[in-house]
Amino acid sequence: MGEAKGGRDKRVVRLAVGFACLQGYLLSVFYDGIHPAVLLGSFSFARPQVLLILAWTVLAFVLLRVFSAKARDAALSRTLLWCYVALLAVGAALAAVPGENGAPVAFEGLVIGIPSALLMAAWGRAFALGGETGAVAVLASAGLAGILALPFCLLPPAANVALGILPVASCAALCSLEPYARAAQAVDGSDRAEPAAAPGHLHPDASSAPVRQVRFSDVVASKDQRDETMRLSTKMLSGTFVFGAASGFMQVFRTDAVHEGSAAVSMLLLVFFSLAALQLLGAGRTDESRSGAAQGQNPLAEVYRLALLLMMAGFLFVPVLGSFGVPGEAIVLAGYLGLSFVLVALFLRLSKARGLDPALAFASGFSSLYLGVMDGIVLGNGMVAVQPPGQIPFVVAAVAGLAALFAYLFLFTERDFEALSSLARTVDVFSEVCDGIASTYKLSKRESEILPLALRGRTGERIASELFISKSTAETHLRRIYAKTGTHGRQELIDLSETMRQSIQQSLASESR
Repeated sequence: MGEAKGGRDKRVVRLAVGFACLQGYLLSVFYDGIHPAVLLGSFSFARPQVLLILAWTVLAFVLLRVFSAKARDAALSRTLLWCYVALLAVGAALAAVPGENGAPVAFEGLVIGIPSALLMAAWGRAFALGGETGAVAVLASAGLAGILALPFCLLPPAANVALGILPVASCAALCSLEPYARAAQAVDGSDRAEPAAAPGHLHPDASSAPVRQVRFSDVVASKDQRDETMRLSTKMLSGTFVFGAASGFMQVFRTDAVHEGSAAVSMLLLVFFSLAALQLLGAGRTDESRSGAAQGQNPLAEVYRLALLLMMAGFLFVPVLGSFGVPGEAIVLAGYLGLSFVLVALFLRLSKARGLDPALAFASGFSSLYLGVMDGIVLGNGMVAVQPPGQIPFVVAAVAGLAALFAYLFLFTERDFEALSSLARTVDVFSEVCDGIASTYKLSKRESEILPLALRGRTGERIASELFISKSTAETHLRRIYAKTGTHGRQELIDLSETMRQSIQQSLASESR
């Protein structure tokens, strides 16, 4: 038990630190305050660099969704991850050059946007294998990212050259986690007993990951449950888009010279938000999906509420705090950044509830968020263009705040939040069922991978194609599973899983009393 807990704690630390390095890099690039406006005739367009980076990022996410499973695995392979790190280092060097425009700006967007998108998708797969500790690692990474980005918000632009270190550290941490650590072992020949799947492969229907990551939604979900999951995911992505748009509005206004250094304030507030969020999740309680959820409590929903509170406070006090030297838009940005990390945890739950490859869930979620930010930047620039010179557009800040409030109250509410979490918990129960059968009956690694597919009704031929093994090998493993579990066919194996599921649910119910 102690060794398992120690391994889990190390995984949480690697997840938090590694993801924080990537996010710290992006926060520094986006909000370091050295992105000058571009003159388009007599019109000054604010934050063009950020807009181009986001455009390339969204394009990469769209391509990731279009790719086949094999192409997606190749794009997220261990070798190519280091190529993306090299491109991000080039982007850091370009970001250190102030006053750039034209072609250099477009190239900077390319070498930062596409690699960062693919690295984030790879991190989605690593977080999915982090299991129940994912939310804690995500929220801890928020504070660490703020700490890493803070110096670059205060130092001269030339210091951005050092930003290239952060993607290197992020990729090193990522490669020490599953599934990339296993891929490295397979290359070294340490996993010869069982043929390994493609190194980046984590599609729920062809996973080389531990059994607990295989999705149960295809087995237990009725048509109504599937429709509900789709409805919730649509509402979540719509709300994500609106939150991003509200942030994009305020990012246009924070470029005013009066508010230089506001990014540093935002990073400090993000650190405090992370500490408060971890406190809400509970000291040392990483399994927030069990006892707390069984009692109707959802700590992550409270963190969601906290991020919205911080964001709305900034909108409300923009007219007041400016006179005291505290830019309200810095508070809005901190709330938005905190919310974006909460949404990362939601993207992971979405991948569970819908049975998606976590990389695709990240692609969908971040695409909605960044498209919203892009929309806000474009509309914000348009509204600034019609404002009288020297006048702060408080009305626009109010509209942005109203949009964020609308998203919270009507698009993705706390009730929707809890419903999505409940669907994800159903998947967790099935994961425990598979783990329980595998450990009780001493199934091998490959048999443990085949078990969930067998419970979902996959034929031997389908299992073989999904795990990249021969049909005869798949059928041999199926016969061994039947022999070890004392069952005489697929139906008896399903009956066994149902018995274990009922036992687990009864155990959880007794713990909640």
